[in-house]
Amino acid sequence: MIFNQLGETLAQNHFATVLFGDQTTYTDVRRALAYRWFIDPVERALFPEQDHARHGRTIAAQLRGAQERDSTGPRVQALVDTLRRASQESAQIWSDHPVAGLHRAPKRIEHPRLGVLDLHGQSLLDPDQSQLLTVFTAPVGSGSLGKLLHLVGQPA
Repeated sequence: MIFNQLGETLAQNHFATVLFGDQTTYTDVRRALAYRWFIDPVERALFPEQDHARHGRTIAAQLRGAQERDSTGPRVQALVDTLRRASQESAQIWSDHPVAGLHRAPKRIEHPRLGVLDLHGQSLLDPDQSQLLTVFTAPVGSGSLGKLLHLVGQPA
């Protein structure tokens, strides 16, 4: 999947679409992952509830990083302002000044048919930090790898 600095999905391959749904079809402010996370309960259903707090902090930290890189960008500021007004959770996390580190914890996805998938997300940031390529993989030999292969119709 390729994201811009607002967490908008610019492109995703077939595997990512099967796993997350087609995230390129969102329009307006709903294109931003942070908006969907803090406002739309459907987005949260993709992740186990016990991971929601950590995931929300990570998303807010990524948005804070985007704001710091593009402090005069009207779209970034509009998204931040919208989230702080519309979501008490977002406002609280924002006031804590979360910072995204280089290490990303393994991501757990709650797939509606296959249950929980434990995945690693390797990310490549372009030089101007405006786009991020993320590749999701499952550990070799794990139950999650078998589930992913089943999901895309490949033999385990």
